[in-house]
Amino acid sequence: MSTLERARCRAGAHPLAVDAVIAAGALVCMVVSSFAAPQSAHGVAWGIRVPAPLSLALMTLAAAALVFRRRAPKTVLAVTGAASLVECVTGDPRAPVAMAAVIALFTVAVTTDRRTTLRAGLLTMTVLTTAAMVAGPLPWYAQENLAIFAWTGIGATAGDAVRSRRAVVQAIRERAERAERTREEEARRRVAEERLRIARDLHDVVAHHIALVNVQAGVAAHVMDKRPDQAKEALGHVREASRSALNELRATVGLLRQSDDPAAPTEPAPGLHLLDELADTFRNAGLPVEVARADQGTTAPAAVDLAAYRIIQEALTNVQKHAGPDAKAEVSVVRVGPHIEVTVLDNGSGEDTAPEAGGGHGLLGMRERVTALRGTLTTGPRYGGGFRVHAILPVKTDADDRTSGRSKGRTAALGDSA
Repeated sequence: MSTLERARCRAGAHPLAVDAVIAAGALVCMVVSSFAAPQSAHGVAWGIRVPAPLSLALMTLAAAALVFRRRAPKTVLAVTGAASLVECVTGDPRAPVAMAAVIALFTVAVTTDRRTTLRAGLLTMTVLTTAAMVAGPLPWYAQENLAIFAWTGIGATAGDAVRSRRAVVQAIRERAERAERTREEEARRRVAEERLRIARDLHDVVAHHIALVNVQAGVAAHVMDKRPDQAKEALGHVREASRSALNELRATVGLLRQSDDPAAPTEPAPGLHLLDELADTFRNAGLPVEVARADQGTTAPAAVDLAAYRIIQEALTNVQKHAGPDAKAEVSVVRVGPHIEVTVLDNGSGEDTAPEAGGGHGLLGMRERVTALRGTLTTGPRYGGGFRVHAILPVKTDADDRTSGRSKGRTAALGDSA
C-alpha cells in the first residue's frame, strides 16, 4: 500500500479529525486574508489592516461550524451563510467569512443530490451576492461584490462534480462485484449440474450391475444343490457383471480426479469393530474413556456402522475440547430391537456446555449423518453437569429392505423359470 493510500485510509477512519484540520486551515486563511487590504492608488498594492472584533468572532464561529460539516451539512451551511451575511452587511472592510460558506456549500453538494444542491446553491448565491451588492462598495458590479457570486457557484459546481464522480465509481465497482458474483454463481450452478449428471451416471451404472449381480447370486444359491453347473454359470455372470461395474465406475470417477489428488485409501472404512482402538487413542491423550457394548452378533450396514463410529469419534473429540481437564467419558453401544443406540456421556464441568454454540460443525455433521439414515439424534447438557449425545440408528435401512424384497422376488421367479 502506497503512502497516499495509507493516508487516505487513515483519513477515512477519522473523519472528524480531518474536518477539524480543514476548519483550522480555513480559519487561518480567513484571518490572514482579513489582514491584507488592496489599495488601488497606483495599481494594485497590499497594505496591512486590522479586522474588527465582530469579523474575528464571525470567522471563528464559521470555522467551528465546519468541524461538523459531514454530520449536519445543511445546518453548517445555514450557520456559515448567516455569518457571511452578517459580515457582508456590517464589515467595512469585509473579512472573507464567505470562504466557510463556500466550503459548507461544497459539502452539501457532495453529500446530497443534485436537486438539493441546486436549491441550496441558488439560495446561498442569491442572498450573499445581493447583500454584497447592496451593502458593499460602489459600483454594485465591483469585483469584490461579484467574487462572492463566482466562489459560491464554483463551490456548488465542484461539489456536484465530486458527487457525480463518486457515484460513477461506486456504480462501476458494484457492477464489477455483481458480475463477479454472477460468474461465481454460474460456475457453482455448472458444477452442481455436472455433479448431478455424474451422480446419475454412477447410479445407472452401479444400479444396473448390482441388480444383475444380486439376481444371479440369488439364482446360484437357489440351484446350488440340484444343478451345480447352472450355479457355476450364474457365478460366472456375477463375476463378469461385477468386473464391468468396477471398470465403468473407475472410468467415471477417473474423470473427476486431478493429477495432484492423493491416492485413494486402500484400508477399509472404519466401523464399530475399531471402537476399542478409538477409545485407546483418547485414553493415550489423557481422556479416561469407558466402553460398554451390548450389540454382539449385530451386523449393521456399512453406512450405519460408519455413522456410529464417526458419531462416537466426534462426541469424544468434543469432550476432550470442551469438557475440561478432569472430564471422563462413557460410551455405550446397545442393540434395541431393530435399532442400534449409541450414547456418549461425560461429566465435564467446563463452561462450554454447548459445543455447537462455538461456531463448529461437529454436532451439525452428526445430525446430518443420522438424518441421512432415518435415525434420530439427541444432544444436550446433562442434569448435574456434563453433556450427552444419544443416537438411534436403524440396523436395516429402507433401501436394504426394498433391495432384499426385490432380490427375493427375482430369485424366486428365476428359480421357477429354471
